[in-house]
Amino acid sequence: MALFAQQPRKDEPVEKPEPRAGSPPERVMASPPGPARRMEEQSMAMMESKSSESIVAAGLTIEGKIEGHGNIRVAGRFKGNVNVNGELTIEPGASVDGEVNADTVLVGGEVRGHIVAKSRVEFKESGTLIGDLKAGSLTVAAGSKMRGKVEFGWKEGEIEEAPPIEDEPTPIR
Repeated sequence: MALFAQQPRKDEPVEKPEPRAGSPPERVMASPPGPARRMEEQSMAMMESKSSESIVAAGLTIEGKIEGHGNIRVAGRFKGNVNVNGELTIEPGASVDGEVNADTVLVGGEVRGHIVAKSRVEFKESGTLIGDLKAGSLTVAAGSKMRGKVEFGWKEGEIEEAPPIEDEPTPIR
């Protein structure tokens, strides 16, 4: 009785037994080298690739411009303009100094510059904006701060079609 079955080494070719006459051929599925991935790991990897996110980590200061498709998370400092088709998240303690144009902007840190969001802007308790804001919708948490002009809820071109507001009210008779 053998205690250990003899296993072929990984670097040696595997010999396949010859098929017997009259028996159907066996199908052999070759597995990739290395450990097999479980289904949960594969589905998580696919989800991560679909919702990719680029990060400016805490402790980093980057100066330049960010453009493209995808989500951006700023945990450090960024100086320059951001123009993304996706979500921009500014973490608490982080800062962006420049113009921001994104589908959605989540502000937990500080923004110095104008924000334009096609969809929405959300201010967390620690969020600060020094500049103007234009968005489809706006959510503001208690404790957040802003200094500038705000436009939200208007469809593109809708505000230009509205009649001008007069400074002096018309007297009622």
